[in-house]
Amino acid sequence: MGGTGEPAVSFVIPARNEAAYLPATLESIRQLEASLGYECIVVDGQSEDETPEIAREYGARVVAGNGTGQGEDRHLGAESAAGRWLAFIDADTRLSDAYLDRMLSFVTDHGLQGASSRCRVSGGWRTVPIERLFNHVLPRLSPPPFPGFNVFVDREAYFDVGGFTTGPNEDMAFSRALGKRYPTGVCPAVLVETSGRRIERDGLLRTLVYYTKLEYQRQFQPLLDRL
Repeated sequence: MGGTGEPAVSFVIPARNEAAYLPATLESIRQLEASLGYECIVVDGQSEDETPEIAREYGARVVAGNGTGQGEDRHLGAESAAGRWLAFIDADTRLSDAYLDRMLSFVTDHGLQGASSRCRVSGGWRTVPIERLFNHVLPRLSPPPFPGFNVFVDREAYFDVGGFTTGPNEDMAFSRALGKRYPTGVCPAVLVETSGRRIERDGLLRTLVYYTKLEYQRQFQPLLDRL
């Protein structure tokens, strides 16, 4: 997948029982209009469906995860990746054809070691506030936090800050740690579309409460553990 020789970019996708969504994600990677080589790594979190078989059918390399969480599985994928740049997406996230060249141009032109982009969130009117949060609120923070389904980071910088770990809102924890040490930013182009299935299943209010609780745990649980 993605040409010959050493890849410039490694896509890392944590996946557990994602047979329904993974084909569209991998097909979007296959259809990239990219000038540089890339590889795709699917970290299988002990799936009980056809997730690993589907990944192999699309030419992805499958790494065995232990099913303890997306953060740890992302890190396992990063450890086995060969690309200078790591592109973390989720198994229900589809890329625009221009994703790779646009992201590479964005980080190069702005001298960044980490980036995300604007996104679309599928699922109807209930996903609109979440989409606006990702596209217009979070990018204004300094450093901007990145959602785990859309993280593009220099490999050396990734490991220098410790990478992803398993814990509450691990994507926010990682991107904030990255942004405190390296320049990061958000590309203004809409380059990914991710599923709003949690919002469709649980509703907007319950989803917001869920992530608010995770963020509270991320910020205050270490303090409470030391008491």
